[in-house]
Amino acid sequence: MTSAEMDFEELFDAAPNPYLVLDADLVVCHAYLRVTGRSREELLGRYILEAFPDTPGAPEAARDFGASLQRVLNSHAPDVVAPRRFDIPVDGKPGEVEERWWCGMSSPVVGTDGDVKWIIARADDVTELMHSPFIRELTPPLSNQVTGIAAQVYARSHDLGQLNERLRQAHAREREIAVTLQEIMLRSPDLDRHRDIAVRYLPASGSLNVCGDWYDVVDLPPDRYSVAIGDVVGHGLEAAAVMGMLRSALSAAIRAVPSPAQALEVLGLYARAVDGALATPVAKVLIDPRSRLVIYSNAGHPPPILLSPDGGCQLLDQATDPPLGARPEHVPRPQAGLSYLRGDTLVLYTDGLIEGRDEDIDIGLSRLIDALARCGTLPVEELADRLLARMGVPGGGQDDDIALVVVRL
Repeated sequence: MTSAEMDFEELFDAAPNPYLVLDADLVVCHAYLRVTGRSREELLGRYILEAFPDTPGAPEAARDFGASLQRVLNSHAPDVVAPRRFDIPVDGKPGEVEERWWCGMSSPVVGTDGDVKWIIARADDVTELMHSPFIRELTPPLSNQVTGIAAQVYARSHDLGQLNERLRQAHAREREIAVTLQEIMLRSPDLDRHRDIAVRYLPASGSLNVCGDWYDVVDLPPDRYSVAIGDVVGHGLEAAAVMGMLRSALSAAIRAVPSPAQALEVLGLYARAVDGALATPVAKVLIDPRSRLVIYSNAGHPPPILLSPDGGCQLLDQATDPPLGARPEHVPRPQAGLSYLRGDTLVLYTDGLIEGRDEDIDIGLSRLIDALARCGTLPVEELADRLLARMGVPGGGQDDDIALVVVRL
């Protein structure tokens, strides 16, 4: 876009502070000065000291600002004016003015010939600062230089305050979108039909609720169902996008080849074509209520746990293989089965639940087994919450994501 095509009115309307654009003759070319009570029509095409003459309450302010602009022309360098009083008209009360203090900063725009072509002049309202005890009660009074520095610091802190508020609003909106995205990506229609399954998802602190951990439940005719859990490396939208693709691919694979090992083989081949998917750990479990078997295959994931009502625990660790894509060539994955009794509980979890700072993962696994042994007969929803509490992560905010699935068999 050339300068001729630029809409300066839109540009200055978007500016957070009063601005003027002057030419080398100090004539106003463009203006955004709504807070000064003067319209563009009153300012455009006028010499700066005519557009802003001295006011009775501040007989030398306009002259000081004019001298600053002249220094910019002569030095080709920015110039700052210490706070000066310059009153503005009161809306709806003709003839009345309101006391205001302004700190000015002007910067040159130098053309290709080396001369100043334009001057951009900014005025910061520092009335609140000049009326503060910091300024009013100091004895002796601050020098113009020190007062000017204080005013510039005040103006910049005001800018930062406005920026922080805009960032806060943007962050809140981004988090709202992120939460909605995560809920959609983890939605499992088949899960809604299982009252005996509880799921929990806790994002890592600072991750905007978008992470790479996932779980899924898929019903398989006539009465079997599968449960999957996985953990894409990393956090944020990129990891969540990879998670969504892998979750969908595995959900489709288990419907086509209802064997956990074969489904993970298909997923491993697919992962090779997805950036960021390699080295993802996944566990897949098929539950057959008729034969009362749990059939499983594990691609580098922490082992699921089968819990009996008396507190006994068995690790599903007999069919463990490397994570997705860890081998350079395709190799069939192992699969194992384990019988269960009615009332047993199957627990699947991601490593965020058992990993702690400066703690070996085996210690965390032992703590989880101990927690299960103490509360294995609780209803699944209560059991899920009790596990998180006993593992020290009842409300999230931990370093890593956590996904947890509790199935009452």
